[in-house]
Amino acid sequence: MNKAAFFDRDGTININTGHTYKIEELKFISGRPELIKGYNDAGYLVIVVTNQAGIAKGLYTEDDMHRFNRHMNERLQGEYGAHIDAFYFCPHHPDVTGECNCRKPKPGMLRRAIEDFDIDVGASILFGDQAWDMQAAQACGIKNVLLDD
Repeated sequence: MNKAAFFDRDGTININTGHTYKIEELKFISGRPELIKGYNDAGYLVIVVTNQAGIAKGLYTEDDMHRFNRHMNERLQGEYGAHIDAFYFCPHHPDVTGECNCRKPKPGMLRRAIEDFDIDVGASILFGDQAWDMQAAQACGIKNVLLDD
């Protein structure tokens, strides 16, 4: 089994500019790339689980989001020697697409990653900036840390 460090994206790894998807808007929160590198070095898989309601709202496309994620990973690798192993995202918003099982606080993204990567939830952790991040982690039995900057 693998251990994982799960991270929310906007507001946890990078500054949340509100529906962040433009690569020129990527600004890392101080210390977060180093936190990711620490988990890389300790043998954890680093997995992002992110709500991306802007897709459902038509503000940007899945391709835009994937481009942003690739850019984030390239910068992490090039500037910090860190990397993200996988990105999971929810493209839904209940007011637009209806209810889903993947939008946090529901644990669908986490459960999919746990299954895909054979993750030991007892040895894993999630970092997020919202109560719904913590609720999703708790639903899966994953330790969680609320980051407030």
